[in-house]
Amino acid sequence: MPLSRSFRETVMARAQRDPEFRAELISEATSAFLSGDIEAGKGLLRDYLNATGSLPNIARTLSKDDKSVRRMLGPNGNPTLKNFIELLHACQQEEHVRFEVRVVHQ
Repeated sequence: MPLSRSFRETVMARAQRDPEFRAELISEATSAFLSGDIEAGKGLLRDYLNATGSLPNIARTLSKDDKSVRRMLGPNGNPTLKNFIELLHACQQEEHVRFEVRVVHQ
C-alpha cells in the first residue's frame, strides 16, 4: 500500500529536525535486513535518504551514481551484501553514529 503524502511529509519533517529519529531509521533498516525483511529494510533506507537529502553525499562516499543507489533500494533492487554493508556504513558516517550487534537470547 502506498504511503499517503501527509505521512511522507511528516516523516521528512521529523527526520530533518530530529537526529535520533534519523539514526533510528538506519537502525530499523538494519534490523529489518537482519531479520530477513529485505523490502522493509530497503524502504526504510529509502525513507532516510529521501528525508535527509543525503543521497548525493552517500553516493559520493560509495563512489556510485545517485541513480545506482536509488535503483539498489528500489522495489526491484537487489543490493549485494557488500553494497548493503557499505551503504549502512556511509549512512552511519553521515549521522555520526555507530551501531553494534548484540546477541539476545529468547
